[in-house]
Amino acid sequence: MKPTTPIKRAPELKPFSHDHHHALLLCWKIKTGMAKNIELERIKEYVNWFYQNHLQTHFELEEKYIFPILEADNEHIQQALKEHKRLTDLFETTSDLETNLKSIEKELEAHIRFEERILFAEIQKSATKKQLEIIEEIHSKDAFVENENANFWS
Repeated sequence: MKPTTPIKRAPELKPFSHDHHHALLLCWKIKTGMAKNIELERIKEYVNWFYQNHLQTHFELEEKYIFPILEADNEHIQQALKEHKRLTDLFETTSDLETNLKSIEKELEAHIRFEERILFAEIQKSATKKQLEIIEEIHSKDAFVENENANFWS
């Protein structure tokens, strides 16, 4: 097995990487909840809370401030935008909860891995100091606040 090297992230992008970490935890919570046979409605309620309170704003900030660092026709930007749209559709779906939750878990994890390993690496190579300063300014400094009422994963 090939050892992995930690990704060197520009300090200004680190808050977005922290958001990604929490989204990966969401994927883990979905898997754990399903493995424990937690009611799908309860898992979906938490997933909806997470989307509305964290992920929706994260997507908006990426699209408004981070993605424009590269050209609009950049293949990685186009992929990220398509994935944001697909994930938004999944989060807003209310039918077939089992399939929906499995799709969110799988596709969100793949999307985060893509952004962290490919897209953000490309963006930080292209970003100017001024662009990075703007990114640093627009991300909330507030720490992630968990919905403790939903704790079905422990």
